[in-house]
Amino acid sequence: MSGVIKFRLVSFILALAIMAGLLAWLAHMSWQRTGELRQKLSLVQIQSFQIADHFQQSILELNNLVLRYGVYGDAQDWEKFETGRKTLDLWIDEQRPILRSEKERQILDQINTTYDGYMEAALGIGAKTRTESTRGSGLGDFAEFEGESRQILVLSFELANAHRDSLDSFLVASSRSLTWLRYLTLSCLALLLLAGGGLGVVVYRDMIAPLRVKLVENQALIERQEKLASLGMLAAGLAHEIRNPLTAIKAWLFIQHKNMAPGGQEQADAQVISNEVNRLERIVKDVLLFARPSDPHPAIMPAEQMLQQVQSLMTPQLARSNILLQLENGLSAKVRVDPQQIQQVLINLVQNAAESIGQNGQVSLRVRTASSPLQGKITDSVILEVSDSGKGMSPEVERRLFDPFFTTKESGTGLGLSIAARIVQMHGGALQYQTRLNYGTTFGIVLPRAEGVTA
Repeated sequence: MSGVIKFRLVSFILALAIMAGLLAWLAHMSWQRTGELRQKLSLVQIQSFQIADHFQQSILELNNLVLRYGVYGDAQDWEKFETGRKTLDLWIDEQRPILRSEKERQILDQINTTYDGYMEAALGIGAKTRTESTRGSGLGDFAEFEGESRQILVLSFELANAHRDSLDSFLVASSRSLTWLRYLTLSCLALLLLAGGGLGVVVYRDMIAPLRVKLVENQALIERQEKLASLGMLAAGLAHEIRNPLTAIKAWLFIQHKNMAPGGQEQADAQVISNEVNRLERIVKDVLLFARPSDPHPAIMPAEQMLQQVQSLMTPQLARSNILLQLENGLSAKVRVDPQQIQQVLINLVQNAAESIGQNGQVSLRVRTASSPLQGKITDSVILEVSDSGKGMSPEVERRLFDPFFTTKESGTGLGLSIAARIVQMHGGALQYQTRLNYGTTFGIVLPRAEGVTA
């Protein structure tokens, strides 16, 4: 797995972990916030009813005690009144810290002011009752007291309404808070899904898809190897059976050739037969080489040395077609190869390049280094390239380029590139090419660079 893929996977996994943690935190906060709101809402509702109800009940009880004392003059009623008013004074003072809005505090201040007037009227009735000998002297004495009582009861209802308004404001703020938490949770969930989808795309694109492609390639390669193995066994058997009759034909033709008159038609016909027999022998030799290639005997040598040998060997032959075989300045890289087999591959590629040019052109030989995928891993490699200025290859030819017995030449066997590819493969390398129609083709023999050998 490459470093880029690892970085992407780690990044997506961290993003998923962060998103999952944030969602868990939001869920916890939402649950906690909901519990707090439920508790506060219940408390506010209870307080809303308690304040109004307690205050009103207390005022009504005080009213009853004052009226009874004014009518009957019972000292116990007045003692209860004194105890009740002190308790209500203390209770009113205790409500101020728990009030949540300014409006509630203002109404409470009005209650305190009115309550003082209410107490003065009640104390006046009490003093008048204690100094007069006649009880129950009419209800006119209670007019001021009842007015103060009605006013303070009205204020108590206003305090309850203000408390409900505070409750409504609290509910609105709580609703906004929960809405924000809901949107944040949904956003995190969307990001989590997006990150999960991105992780799936990265895993599929960088891991699964390449594995599928490689699996298909390996399966195709296995099928090809099985076909080649079967074809090799068949070819070896046929080549063996054909070679014996060819040897007999060639021997009898040689004997008959001695008895023919020089320059006659019979000798010309015999020469045609001899040429065709030689062609058949070449085909049989290629088939045997394809079916049972010999094992390489590798040695470490400079890559450029093999190109120099091929240039010296092939230059005279190509010069007859006015084709320049040029060796470009290459690197002093070394490879571990069987020089005879690799030279055979290079000669085959140079001959194919010359046949693609025909007349008047150039074939270039060069050495370069690269990091190439060989046998499933990136390897420091040396590439021997053969480039030509020929016609290039059409897509139809490219699809069948390495198929055995496929050829575009009238006298070709169609085994040259197949044999070359197998030889390179036996060296742990690969045969690659680049082509462009009407611009030429470049073949590259990719070989592992010799380990532990410096230029």
